[in-house]
Amino acid sequence: MTTTLSPRQLGLCSWSTHPSGPADLIDRLRELKLTNVQLALDPVRKAPDAWRDVKPQLAEAGITIVAGMFGATGEDYSTPQTVRATGGLVPDRHWPTNWANAQANAALARDLGLRLVSSHAGFIPEDPDAPTYANLVDRIRQIADLFAETFQGTLLLETGQETADTLTGFLKTVDRDNVGVNFDPANMLLYGMGDPVTALRKLMPHVRQVHIKDAKAPTEPDTWGQEMAIGEGEVDWPSFLTVLEENDFDGPLVIEREAGSDRVGDVRTAIRFIHAQIEELAHA
Repeated sequence: MTTTLSPRQLGLCSWSTHPSGPADLIDRLRELKLTNVQLALDPVRKAPDAWRDVKPQLAEAGITIVAGMFGATGEDYSTPQTVRATGGLVPDRHWPTNWANAQANAALARDLGLRLVSSHAGFIPEDPDAPTYANLVDRIRQIADLFAETFQGTLLLETGQETADTLTGFLKTVDRDNVGVNFDPANMLLYGMGDPVTALRKLMPHVRQVHIKDAKAPTEPDTWGQEMAIGEGEVDWPSFLTVLEENDFDGPLVIEREAGSDRVGDVRTAIRFIHAQIEELAHA
């Protein structure tokens, strides 16, 4: 059987190993034998001297920047309650700064030759009539239009802080062709927002990139789940990858590791694990 999925789609989220600059990032990618990276834009924007010439350095090393990522000002991930109040583009008090940063990151994405840039919108209300819903729709449209104008790019909303049904309705309301989904199965579990495979099936028409990350769901209300090394959590990877295969997904599969004492080792394990899963699909 010929599969759409390929190990060539695998990459690394740059922030997984906290690189100090391009040379450090290149060393990690070479060590892992990966040639794709999703690059965090905020460090490049905030520390231009450290990240000077990142594009030509990566290109010379044979590494492709498959996407960018940016965060939001004032986010507090201490608890689910704090991130619900502070996360993403929802808080009014941080919107002027977040908008200014979005403009700077759009220019950076243009200079880097990107087409995909992801971020968390923040907690999307389940009720479209909630006071923050219309504001968030307007802000996502504003950034999407900025991306379209600046670098013909697509804004990817990362999953996890809302159910698949809520995100699907939100995307329909936003109504922008250049707003898609960066699907993170672990986030669905960490936030207790539903089964990742079921969610992926619902959101698949919008998915442009996937984060390879694993987790266990919380056991108590209003608590975090636990991020795990790939294969040690509750993501049903055979079913998850089968959904991607059935839908001919050929976008980036980017490994993200934000916990653990041996992140490089865990990424290496993830590479072997996903390679084996794709091989099994090919022989199914």
